[in-house]
Amino acid sequence: MYDAVEVARLLDILGNRNRRRIIDLLRQKPCFVTEISETLTLSPKAVIEHLQLMEREAILSYQTDDRRRKYYYLANDISIDVSLKRLVRDVAEQIEEEAGNEQLQNSIMMLARMIRSHDKLLDNLEQINHDIEIKLTDIAHNHKDIFRNERELSVIIALSHDSLAIAEILGVTGSEGDELAPLLRRLERRGIIRREKGRYMLRGVHAE
Repeated sequence: MYDAVEVARLLDILGNRNRRRIIDLLRQKPCFVTEISETLTLSPKAVIEHLQLMEREAILSYQTDDRRRKYYYLANDISIDVSLKRLVRDVAEQIEEEAGNEQLQNSIMMLARMIRSHDKLLDNLEQINHDIEIKLTDIAHNHKDIFRNERELSVIIALSHDSLAIAEILGVTGSEGDELAPLLRRLERRGIIRREKGRYMLRGVHAE
């Protein structure tokens, strides 16, 4: 079993095309240097260098014949499992797909929470609107001694949202300018509203 360093070294050796051609040739039969050189059209010097390198790595070995020629043969054949790359790619694709599915599920769950929150807010808003209508009806019928007309009540409703200047009150309520000033003074005298820095707002317990 090769360790990581040995595997890297073998891959470096097999990275050379001519060394791979020599190995393929020697898989067929043992060959001597001249035979390898002529078959693969390589210089004898280059062949010898390749053979010696692979011999040092125990990939090749040789036997000598009667004429003292070295016949090289594969001492240890090399087989690379190319399915490893496919496996790694499949795992990567699976991880990516699972990550995508998880992201989609999280987005759907978030959307569902947002829709439920939206529905709950609408329910609460509907209830609040109902309560406002009831309170307006209560004020209009049970406090006629305080509010002379609907314009006064519309001013109170407008000031319930925020403090307003006279021009803003005119725009919100649609009151006439000559009617609004005395109306505001009456509400001030009753302690319902107050004026501060040119803006009108609800006063005291009426602001709660």
